Amino acid sequence: MTASSGDLQQRVDGLVIKVIEALDGGEAFLGRLPNGNTARFSLGQRADIGRGSVVYVGDDFWEVLPDTAWSEIPEVAIVRRIIEDGLLIEYGAGIRYLAGNPSVDVAVGNTVQFSEVDGITRVLDQRPVRYRDEGTDDGSLDEYLIQPDGDGPTFASFAGYHDVRRRAVELIETQLQNREQLAALGARPVKGVIFTGPPGTGKTHLARVIAHESGAAFYLVSGPSIVSKWVGDSEQAIRRIFRAAAKHERGAIVFFDEIDSIAERRTEESHEASRRLVAQLLTELDGFDQSTANLVVIAATNRIESVDEALLRPGRFDWEIAFGMPTYEDRLEILRLGASQMTTDGALSLEKVAAASDGWSAARLSSLWTEAALLAAADKRKAIVDEDVAQAFERVAGRPVREVRRETNGA
Repeated sequence: MTASSGDLQQRVDGLVIKVIEALDGGEAFLGRLPNGNTARFSLGQRADIGRGSVVYVGDDFWEVLPDTAWSEIPEVAIVRRIIEDGLLIEYGAGIRYLAGNPSVDVAVGNTVQFSEVDGITRVLDQRPVRYRDEGTDDGSLDEYLIQPDGDGPTFASFAGYHDVRRRAVELIETQLQNREQLAALGARPVKGVIFTGPPGTGKTHLARVIAHESGAAFYLVSGPSIVSKWVGDSEQAIRRIFRAAAKHERGAIVFFDEIDSIAERRTEESHEASRRLVAQLLTELDGFDQSTANLVVIAATNRIESVDEALLRPGRFDWEIAFGMPTYEDRLEILRLGASQMTTDGALSLEKVAAASDGWSAARLSSLWTEAALLAAADKRKAIVDEDVAQAFERVAGRPVREVRRETNGA
């Protein structure tokens, strides 16, 4: 049975499948699912559907879709040997077999683009190219290492959240600066800390403060920056970051921002690349020697329920520090800190703004000063006055507040 486009839009119970091979003379097919798994499916009738076709299949309907409906990201590998019925390619840290004769001319040593279904689709370079070649000092970690700055953020720039700040000070004093005392007591240092809470509450800013106040090297790894289409590259980058961080005598912090985007809870629907990345992160957390490496791993997420539970057990992320929405006292401190960094004239009714901004994040409160400065500048004034603050509050309060959501494959 073939569904029309209109019918298809009404159906949500089907699967998008890319055909790998026709079986039983076209009465059944072997296909690839978006999560990387394979499945056998039948259309209930003989169908002339070729390898690489994209099909939308439900219990009682099916339709051939355009190639653009398949969202698989091609991967990159290096051709190591050409054999009679396929290729041996360098895939991550190992060698794998890719069946079938390629549709493009390839030679040993070529860097190629491929997918599981279509095989080799393009030669990217005649030479073997690796994005990060382990064992060489090619500066490939520069994008993650934040260079120390004499004017870096301090606790004076972090207003409110006194309980959170107290734990941060404890982390610096006991884990990074006085580890010898812990060792003398026979205690195991904290290996990892995870910051949880809504967006805009200061999680990333506090991680930078901890690194600056402690004098530790700071490696910032955001979810999108570490994920690569180069096979095995993401895992290798994580491995190299940990090895480099462990060498800093004054200590180092490896900070994973949006860790849920690279260490999402593993399920049967998880893509194989995602599983490999989580496994590599677990290996590094378990593997570094705390007796010789003065290293603390900090992560931040606003979706703690989505983080793989294996990361959250003691011995990996030992502490969870929750950032809630700021209280009235927190909001007043944040507003006063912002005012101290601006040129103002006269008394400002910050207490009224703090009382009226219940539910605002620290980032939203800070944006008030940008608006107030724009109003003062438009009036050709050199200082912010109370009327600017009141109008800025109305502007920020009038903006729509959207809940941040990220869809996962298959959702």
